[in-house]
Amino acid sequence: MATDNIALTEAVFYILLSLHSPLHGYGIMQKTEDLSKGRVKLAAGTLYGAISSMLEKEWIKSLPGEASSRKKEYEITESGKAVAKNELNRLRELLANGERIIGEDL
Repeated sequence: MATDNIALTEAVFYILLSLHSPLHGYGIMQKTEDLSKGRVKLAAGTLYGAISSMLEKEWIKSLPGEASSRKKEYEITESGKAVAKNELNRLRELLANGERIIGEDL
């Protein structure tokens, strides 16, 4: 699947950033809130819906866990890293254009 020209939701972008180190669902929620300085708080439904979608797209993978643990850990894949990098470049372009045009009025 091509990773160009895909605009990510803020939640998906933060989940991908969070998974540069393996984390379980609650850890992703905490990391996202921390990265956004409390502005983005993921509800469980939002998180697990996004995880399901990203697993299908192979942007993240589920790590093998201990049989006795119910907690699943996830990690970003190379494809997911490419998607996040493309989104970062898209956001940089938005910022540059906004500063160029709106910045003239400041």
